Amino acid sequence: MEYPYRVLPPPQRHPSSGSVIPFRPSERFMKPGRFVLYEPTSVDQAVLMLADVADQDGRILAGGQTLVPAMALRFAQPAYLIDINRIEALGALIEDAGALRIHARVRHAAFHAPAASGPLGHLLSGVVKHIAHLPIRTRGTFCGSLANADPASEWCLVSVTLDATMRARSHTSGPRDIAAADYFQGYMTTALRPDELLESVALPLLPANARWGFEEFSRRAGDFAQAMALVVLGIDGDGSTGKGTGTGDTRGAGERVTDVRIGVGGVESTPRRLREAEAMCAGQALTPSLILAVADRAAALVEPMDTTPQERQYRRGLVRTVVQRALQRALQRPLQQTLPRALPADSSKGDEA
Repeated sequence: MEYPYRVLPPPQRHPSSGSVIPFRPSERFMKPGRFVLYEPTSVDQAVLMLADVADQDGRILAGGQTLVPAMALRFAQPAYLIDINRIEALGALIEDAGALRIHARVRHAAFHAPAASGPLGHLLSGVVKHIAHLPIRTRGTFCGSLANADPASEWCLVSVTLDATMRARSHTSGPRDIAAADYFQGYMTTALRPDELLESVALPLLPANARWGFEEFSRRAGDFAQAMALVVLGIDGDGSTGKGTGTGDTRGAGERVTDVRIGVGGVESTPRRLREAEAMCAGQALTPSLILAVADRAAALVEPMDTTPQERQYRRGLVRTVVQRALQRALQRPLQQTLPRALPADSSKGDEA
């Protein structure tokens, strides 16, 4: 089937003869290779195009914050790109049926202010500020991070910890829902088939009594995290009394934990929940000694990707610290039940400031 397309970069032609001027040697490694760019205006068109070129290294382009730099260095040389930025339906950010559905064009910057009611909206707003820098957040997308599946991605950790559901769509087999636990299959490897578009992600809304804590370590602001932890707690009661967490704040420390999620990312080839560490907290009051024990257990459970014993020991030490701090932050955080901001019809444009 023939589609409207453009060939990029456009060829340079000699002004008199009209013949194509070949790249100079110095340009060969400074510009992307030739590719065909498709610009569909509907999801059906996009998946049909993808089905036609999937076996010829066809790629989806949304934010392009990983793919485009790789193409500029010719680390990636896809023959076909399918730019989905003209598909209006993929810019939607919708709260419905107990979940926040994030479509494929929604930018990181859409979460600078709460995008969902209750604790989930505040959690996403708290995490997004750790992603790279503002120019990247105004262009990169939530679903693009999940499709790239870098183990140091904050959104990948959020998706695994909250048990998100990814919706993939193919021209041949239609929509398919994939649980986060099954989606990430290895280092930058997912369960997506070559002909599937990651259409949206559904994050379950958090209950009103949920508290969350996020902590990551990177050498510089905006760098990839070397270790990060996300903790979500369900607290029985208002958390106004307790024995303290060793940080001078007693909020929530004496209340029992009714539900707990502890996720770690940036250490192993994929983010994952540490269920054995979670089991230590269930039904317990999170005292300072228990928090330290849980952090120690988390450090022992991970299998860092590092090659030397010294590097692995260092990485486990980071895990111990970020889990401990994330637990403390969750206990210190007040209940957050505010309603979301009024969202625009298209949340793919990010902040205009």
